[in-house]
This record gives sequence, C-alpha cells and structure tokens, in this order.
Amino acid sequence: QVQLVESGGGLVQAGGSLRLSCAASGRTFSNYNMAWFRQAPGKEREIVAAISRFGGSTDYADSVKGRFTISRDNAKNMVYLQMNSLKFEDTAVYYCAASRMGMAAYEYDYWGHGTQVTVSS
Repeated sequence: QVQLVESGGGLVQAGGSLRLSCAASGRTFSNYNMAWFRQAPGKEREIVAAISRFGGSTDYADSVKGRFTISRDNAKNMVYLQMNSLKFEDTAVYYCAASRMGMAAYEYDYWGHGTQVTVSS
C-alpha cells in the first residue's frame, strides 16, 4: 500500500503557473503508475495526466496538452505536475493517484486528499 500527500496548490491569476507535488510513502514507488486527477465544483473527477512507472510514457487530457507537464523522481518518491498558462477552468481540487496495474483512469486505487488550485480570471 502507498500513501500520497499533495502540496503546491494555491491561488494564481490566469496565465500564471503552479507546480504541484505529491510525496509517496510505503511500498516501492516504482511499482506504481502515477496520475493527477482533478475535480471542479459540480463536475465529475477527471484524469489530467499520467506517467508510467519509470517515466517513459506520459499521457494528458486534451484540455491540458501543451500547458501541463507530469514528471516523477523515483529516487525521491515524488511526482510533479507543472501547470503553465493556467486558465479559469483549471480551477479544481487536484488529486494524486497511484495504480498497481495500468494507466487508464479506472485503474487508480490509491489516492491523496487533494490540493486546491484556484485560478482567478
């Protein structure tokens, strides 16, 4: 089992940047594919970005391609989400998640508590 703790959220103006971090503890971090999800008020949770166990493969939601970058550091048990050119519609609670299986959205079975990102227009 892995425990996940997010940090780095906050309030930012549209066009600005934020970097989210997720610290993992517990089992071997490189056993897990990792992802960032988000949930905006009144909306369903959606996957934003995913990264494979050793970082060789990444995937992004169309809405963030070219603006967000997911990365990981297995030596530090960390995963990051660099968010640039932020838009009002990026406002949401962002969650870090881990999957023992694949990278599809339904395969994530460990979750952090989330960090709020608010983008002012």
